[in-house]
Amino acid sequence: MLLGERIDLRTRLAGDILARNPLTVAVPGGGVAVLFRYGAVVLFDVPAAAQDQFLARLLALTGNRYEKPETEVIAVTIDPSIREGMQGDVVLFATMSVERLQIVASVLSKSVTLAMYESRVAQDFDRIEPLARDLERHGRISGKSSAMLKHIGAMLLTEQVMVGRVEISEKPDTLWDHPDLEALFLRMEGEFEIRERYAALEHKLNLISRTVHTLVELLHSKRSLRLEWSIVILIVIEIMLTLYTMFTHVP
Repeated sequence: MLLGERIDLRTRLAGDILARNPLTVAVPGGGVAVLFRYGAVVLFDVPAAAQDQFLARLLALTGNRYEKPETEVIAVTIDPSIREGMQGDVVLFATMSVERLQIVASVLSKSVTLAMYESRVAQDFDRIEPLARDLERHGRISGKSSAMLKHIGAMLLTEQVMVGRVEISEKPDTLWDHPDLEALFLRMEGEFEIRERYAALEHKLNLISRTVHTLVELLHSKRSLRLEWSIVILIVIEIMLTLYTMFTHVP
């Protein structure tokens, strides 16, 4: 689940800490939770009642909570005879370990984060398209530069979150201590198309940013042209007044 923009992990949560980086805790009442500071939490085998209580405490530590959290659900199967990876919506483990849960949680947390920003970017495309059509059909655009600047700010914030907080393109720290799990991570990352989705989203963000930047420049040029005409008109009026004063004072 992607609950909000940030979870304060400095506050002590109920339940024993099983591992850190990412923070992994045993949920009171059963199950395991893996938490990420960029607002995501991944729950494994947590009963409904325990989940409600745990999320209630967690939401109190979540900044800028989303009205409708982004969610994703998968199944986990443990079988020593199988090759670890994914089959459909099922993750296959050869054995259970906290490190394996952290790998799965890392991929899932990135997936729900990408899903949320993919939806936001699609909405931004819908907002910008009418402006581009106005420019194509009429050679001018309607709207204010302040609204355009807000769009640019939103795009920059999205990139900052994905690159700075979520680190979409980075491998989880768990692999530094457990390189034997890299194959599992790569299979899951490929199954959820994390890198491909990130590259596509980054391309869309760049396209929106360039489009909005171009529209803002056009608005500024339009405003500068109006200002220049205003200055010309004022100069003409001043000249006319000067001439009028000269001719009216001629003896």
